[in-house]
Amino acid sequence: MIRKHIARLSIVGFAVLTLGACTPQYSPKPRGYFRIEFPEKTYQPFAPDCPFAARIPTYATVEPDRSPDAEPCWIDIRFPQFNARIHLSYMPVTSRNNFNELVEDARTFAFNHTVKATAIDQQRISRPDAGVYGLKYEIKGNTASSVQFFVTDSTHRYLRGALYFHEKPRLDSIQPVLDFIKADIDTLIQSMRWK
Repeated sequence: MIRKHIARLSIVGFAVLTLGACTPQYSPKPRGYFRIEFPEKTYQPFAPDCPFAARIPTYATVEPDRSPDAEPCWIDIRFPQFNARIHLSYMPVTSRNNFNELVEDARTFAFNHTVKATAIDQQRISRPDAGVYGLKYEIKGNTASSVQFFVTDSTHRYLRGALYFHEKPRLDSIQPVLDFIKADIDTLIQSMRWK
């Protein structure tokens, strides 16, 4: 009698284990990131007490550069919701040699990222009607600055810009925000005018 009881319990136990093993296969989910809510693209005039003016996003704030070696027309356009900023550095052009040094500095700053960059694309800026010329560098990969540019009138004025995120550079996580801010940089460049 005890053997029959043990046999029945064994069969019931085996049946429960067999039925319990018929669950669907588990597959790990890919790593996800928080959904980012982007504001509506609207722009406002930006005319600091400097020899240039442009249009900047309404969701950005403007602050003077507070670093110890900052010049009077060094400005940060901050994007607090994205933990990013576009640093603008204005310099007057005093001579042909000075102009060449400024252009070479912009190239050097951009190409300093080659250690981490997978590519650096250059785009020429040419707006003869406004006297605005320059280059935009798009730096691909996990670099400290993903976009840098300079604009100049080639004789008197020079403005350099660089986009920085105050995060560890991980392109896969900042790519949507980077694409969003690149459009703002393009608007800034296309609306740039000298005073």
